[in-house]
Amino acid sequence: MLVSCPNCGPREVPELRCAGETTARPTSTPTVRELNEYVYFRRNVWGTQREWWFCRTCEDWFLAERDTYTNEVEKTWHPGRRHDAARPPGR
Repeated sequence: MLVSCPNCGPREVPELRCAGETTARPTSTPTVRELNEYVYFRRNVWGTQREWWFCRTCEDWFLAERDTYTNEVEKTWHPGRRHDAARPPGR
């Protein structure tokens, strides 16, 4: 499986690390329940999900949208940039 790092281009999965789906950080001081939900619970959707990935080659974090059914990475981008201008995988 190839995933396109925004810095390095297409990489084999062993060169990367998927850190799981993105979550919304609590905006104020969370209750114990809210903190537990933030730390331990994930939506785990069937379909397209947004995930954090780490490239071991350039040692940089990036975001990706991956279809959990087909395991196809649809696009990748740097967190500080707009994802609609993202480079499609394999380019």
